[in-house]
This record gives sequence, structure tokens and C-alpha cells, in this order.
Amino acid sequence: MLRLLQIEFIKLWNNRASKVLIISYFVLLTSIALIAAIKFDIGPVQFHLADQGIFNFPYIWHFNTFVTALFKLFLAIVIVSMMSNEYSNKTIKQNLIDGLSKKEFILSKVLTVISFALISTIFVFVVSMILGLVYSDYNEVSIIFSDMEFLPAFFLKLVGFFSFCLFLGILVKRSAFALGFLILWTILEQVVFGLLGWKVMSWESAKALKRFFPLESMSNLIKEPFTRLSAVQNIGEQIGENMKFDYHVYWYEFLIVIVWTAIFIYLSYVLLKKRDL
Repeated sequence: MLRLLQIEFIKLWNNRASKVLIISYFVLLTSIALIAAIKFDIGPVQFHLADQGIFNFPYIWHFNTFVTALFKLFLAIVIVSMMSNEYSNKTIKQNLIDGLSKKEFILSKVLTVISFALISTIFVFVVSMILGLVYSDYNEVSIIFSDMEFLPAFFLKLVGFFSFCLFLGILVKRSAFALGFLILWTILEQVVFGLLGWKVMSWESAKALKRFFPLESMSNLIKEPFTRLSAVQNIGEQIGENMKFDYHVYWYEFLIVIVWTAIFIYLSYVLLKKRDL
């Protein structure tokens, strides 16, 4: 397994575009620390973003995993391009000639997906821990390590999304078309949801069914954190809006994404097994 993973990372590191995208991705993950430096001084009004509680434990686990997940498209491009290059450079055919089975080939890609997700999760954990220890108003151990479910949710969200991208890369072969299909699928899920709520069932039932859509299920693992901020809740109270929402990650939300991930990996293998290379 380590040999397969080593082969994949050598391929990625020898590809200039992939190298730039991977480095850019992790630089962006680190740049979340720059949010702490945002300050506005307009006359008597002084605004320091770090003082608004976004780096308080345990809220920081929710905020940072949600924000950094927005950057996953960088690695999605790497994964789709990884498969595109296998076809265009004919390295996939050469690997099979050299004795690598199609099952091992898919396994190497899945290990790469898991590695990207795991490294990203560890990276976010370290950055969040440092920022929290510096800026958080609450440093009790019990508070620091509460709400940690957002980290495994972040990991699974990336694994699921990257597995979908891997499937698209194998299905379409060309990276531009695969990314276009990804955007089209995102729009399609919203269109299907709208049609279901408008013509087929009630909006409540459509919303319940929407949770089972692939990309929507991944998105639901980490819900938006901004309405948890005290400043936002105070504004909501002033205008008469109820800003109390359920932000927890539930076991069935994990299960839905795990099932979709297994489906995408299995379909990737089936496609590759049946395709004449």
C-alpha cells in the first residue's frame, strides 16, 4: 500500500500544475490565520475580527472546518487532472503492463484521496489549535476538546467529495469536462429539489429527500457557523428573528456520505475494469 501511495505522490510532484495547486491549497489553509489580523478603525468605531469570538473554543472547530472546506476545489482539480493525465500520458496503460492490476490502480487513487483528506484534517487541527490557544477566551481542557465532531466530519466531507471527483475523472477522462460535469451536477441537485418541491411533493418532504443527494449530503456534514456568533444572534433578536439552529453532526449524516463514497469508489472500479485501455 505504501508503494502504491509513493508512486502516486511521485507522479503528482513531477507534475508542475499539480504541485502548484497542492502548495496553493495548503497556503490558503494557513491563510485563515490572517483573519485574526483584520481590523477596522473608523473614527471612534474599532472593529477587530478576532475579538468577535470566531477563534473561541469550541466554536473555532466549527468555523475553521467550514471555511477551509471551501478551498477543496483546489485538490478536486488535482484529483481530476490526475486521472486525465493517466489517460493522456498513457501511464495507466504502462502501469498495467508493468504488472499493476486495475484493483491496485484504483486502490492507489483511493489512498491518495484519503491521504489528502487526512493531511488537510491534521493541518486544520494544528492551525485551529494554535489560533484558539492565542485568541480564545476559554482555555479549559474540557471546552477546548468539545465539538470535535467537526474534524471527522471535515475528513469525511473531503473523502466523499474527492471520491466523487475521482469517479468523474475516470468517467469523463478529460479534466475540463469532468469539472464542468461537477458544476452541472451541483446545479442539477438544486433543480431536482426545486421540481420536487414545486410539482411532486411538499417542500418539507423535498428538503428531507434533498439530504440524500450526494453533494448536498456532504455539505450537510458541516452546516454554516455564522449564525452561532453572538453578534449575529443579537442582531437577530433585535429584528425579531429566531437565530437558534441545530448545528450538530448526526450519525446518519455520516452514514449517508459513507454510502455515497463507497458507491463512487465501486463505480470507479467497475468503469475501469470494463474499459478497454
